[in-house]
Amino acid sequence: MAELIARQRTHDKLDLQTEPMRINIGPSHPATHATLRFITELDGETVLKLEPEFGYLHRGFEKECEAATWTQVVAYTDRLNYVSPLANNIGYAMAVEKLCGLQVTERCQYVRVILAELNRIMDHLVCVCTNVLDMGALTNFWYFWAPREEIYKLIEEVCGSRLTTTFARIGGFAADVPEGWTDRVRAFIEGPILKALADVNALLTKNRIFIERAKDVGPITAEKAIALGFTGPCLRATGVPLDLRKDQPYLVYDRFDFDIPVGETGDTLDRYMVRMEEMRQSVRIIGQALDQLPGGPINIDDPRFMIPRKDDVYGNIEGLMNHFKFIMEGIQVPAGEVYDATETANGELGFYIVSKGGGGPYKIKVRPPCLNMFQGMPTLCEGQMLADLVAVLGSVNIIAGELDR
Repeated sequence: MAELIARQRTHDKLDLQTEPMRINIGPSHPATHATLRFITELDGETVLKLEPEFGYLHRGFEKECEAATWTQVVAYTDRLNYVSPLANNIGYAMAVEKLCGLQVTERCQYVRVILAELNRIMDHLVCVCTNVLDMGALTNFWYFWAPREEIYKLIEEVCGSRLTTTFARIGGFAADVPEGWTDRVRAFIEGPILKALADVNALLTKNRIFIERAKDVGPITAEKAIALGFTGPCLRATGVPLDLRKDQPYLVYDRFDFDIPVGETGDTLDRYMVRMEEMRQSVRIIGQALDQLPGGPINIDDPRFMIPRKDDVYGNIEGLMNHFKFIMEGIQVPAGEVYDATETANGELGFYIVSKGGGGPYKIKVRPPCLNMFQGMPTLCEGQMLADLVAVLGSVNIIAGELDR
């Protein structure tokens, strides 16, 4: 029906009793995630045209960064993909370190991998459980919400907060992980998360109702996905095995044995399957990182980038002056420009940074994965049923914090 209508529309004539109906979905519709808006044109329940609209979340991330010190920007990155704040912190810190020519410690690199993969699991848990909840599968929501809470407890132990972590620093972290934390991470990856994955897999993966609800819903070809700038699970669901952890290895990812799952048709079912397998692969990575985790300092030993210890601040004038200059003027980054990207849960998160020297950035341009996928929603939804729009939106996992423009 949709194809027929679309063809007739080219001749400015509709073979219908009624005219197409235009409705707004969002910016506060319960079917959308955060502040999104779609302008849809419907023929009955078929989506003839869908226009995503940006701008309902305007915090001015890039402009705000220009008035902050290099370290203060870390707090702003929490608010990009607020389901993966640690991964955002780490990606930004790595970009600045690249501009400074810094090499962080071995222990820091391993801890960054562990935290980034915990964030990936948590992001995928939220995506899958809310996606299938939107389709009416409530039980799975609770199976995945419980291990998500376990991850939040681990994160809270490390940085003192759950959502806005602000934990990475240029040259390391705000602190090392607490004693016994790695044992609790190992207990988590060997117990609750594997059980939850097995439970949801048993409930959904071969469930005829779920398969008929997700298969061939919101498909996209690899060529179109690449043209639209898709990355992450949404691109890999089309069969393209692009993953920066393998293709442009950073930190210590090249020391781990893990696979990159891919789909075939790029539909909602493939996006679900890819995310489920990526969580299992993240468990493998975390296990290997814990096995290889070295001792030693978590931060580099360079007073130009690391805030002095409290006993130095309170104990001698050099430490006090260093602390004062560090807070008031920020770390001093040399002039230059750099682009660096990491593979976050939704895809490539990149930061293009320009420095003119001094304590803060001259310009930061962020390349968030959700921005490109939001622009691809017409390709995924036009010709589909209106009810499928909700399933597609959840499977793409648009995080509105990344649509800030």
